[in-house]
Formats: sequence, C-alpha cells, structure tokens
Amino acid sequence: MMESEKRGHIGPALSLIEILRVLYDDILKYDSKKPNWENRDRLILSKGHGCLALYSILADKGFFPLDVLKTFGKPDSILGGHPERGKIPGVEASTGALGHGLSIGVGIAIAAKIKKKDHRVFVITGDGEINEGSVWEAALCASKHSLSNLAVIIDYNKLQSYGLTKDVLDLEPLMDKWKSFGFAIEEVDGHNIKELKSLFSKLPLNKTKPTAIIAHTIKGKGFVMAEGNPQWHHKNKITPEEFSVMYQSLN
Repeated sequence: MMESEKRGHIGPALSLIEILRVLYDDILKYDSKKPNWENRDRLILSKGHGCLALYSILADKGFFPLDVLKTFGKPDSILGGHPERGKIPGVEASTGALGHGLSIGVGIAIAAKIKKKDHRVFVITGDGEINEGSVWEAALCASKHSLSNLAVIIDYNKLQSYGLTKDVLDLEPLMDKWKSFGFAIEEVDGHNIKELKSLFSKLPLNKTKPTAIIAHTIKGKGFVMAEGNPQWHHKNKITPEEFSVMYQSLN
C-alpha cells in the first residue's frame, strides 16, 4: 500500500496493528462474505488515519481481494486516506474527522440494547484524539446507559501529529479520568498478543459498565526510523532508501 502513492499515516497504523490482529483473529464475531450480517460485532476505527492497518486486516480476512491494497490512495480506489462506510466492505463508520467514533459507537450500542441484540461494539481511539471534548460527552452517555456491550480501546502511543501528548495537552491521570466517567478500566501492553487476547477475552469487565482499555503502544512500532518519531505521523514522498530500511526493520 505504501508503495502505491509513497505516502500515508504509517506511524499511527503500526501502533495498533497487534490490537486489530487479535480482535479479528480471536474476538470479533463477523462474516467477511456477509459484511452486513446483522449479528456481527461492530468495530469502529475512530482514529481513521490509522486505516493502513485496518485495510491490511480486512483484506487478509477476505472482505475484499488482496490486490485492492495496491490501489491505496489512487483516485479510483475504494481505499482512501481515511476509511469510508458504504465504500469499503467491513468498515462500520466513516472516520478521520477525529472525536466522532465513540459517539457513533455509543449510538450503535444503545440501539443493540433496545433491540435486545447481543453483538458488541469496539471503538479504537487515538490518544491525541481524546483531546476532543466530544469523546468525553460520549463517555458520559455510555456510562449513563450502562453500555456493557461497548469497549473503547485507547491507542496510547504518547504522540500526536505535532509532538508528545504530554506537551500538547497532557492526558494524565488517564485511568482516573475514565474511572470518574463510570467506565471499568484496564491497562495492557498494546503490542503483546498474549496479553491482548487474555484481556479482550474477559470483556465486559463489568456487567453494568462500559469498558475502557488503555493500550500502551509505540508509534511506528517495528520500523526503527519511525518509532517514536512524530515526523512519521504522516509521511509524504517516502524514498527508496526509506522503503529499504522499512523492509529490513519489519523483516
């Protein structure tokens, strides 16, 4: 995908790839041949700029052919710089205008409760994204309605587009914030497959509360040039030399 247009949000994608892999391999209920199956679990990638990771997983799981990945970013491709519902099979919400995914997830979770459906809703947010006040309005609503069928996963890589989260707008104490908003809360190493699978398998953490999971991650994980480097939040004109280093880092 990156070679298609020599650009993209690679740092945000590499911080969440293990989270998505565990969810789609072991946790989510879905049918890639029937992406609109009514009883499927819903996953909303609220940090839509991390879509390179989501596209890779969706193609691997058969939502669309692998060859489509080579068209990323081209004018006639279904795969744009942010995911679009109705255009890409398996995408539950159009995201990328940050701060909206949790609100959408809350609405879906409430609808499931009203209809007495047992599917679950997972929302993945960025840490920079939760600077948005709408995230916390949605959190209040989730707690008010006891949405135990909702889990929000915070990709806590400590970086956003212009620097460290602690310098831009400090989020700490992050666990206490989610607790005070009425969530059951846990922390996890967001790159540890075993820990992720164990924690996700225990959901909901509380039968009367929504769940929040703080996943400690590294932006650009696995690519030495991008790890912890805000310049790789979005990269334009990736050079052949950078691609070479990327492939060596990722084996």
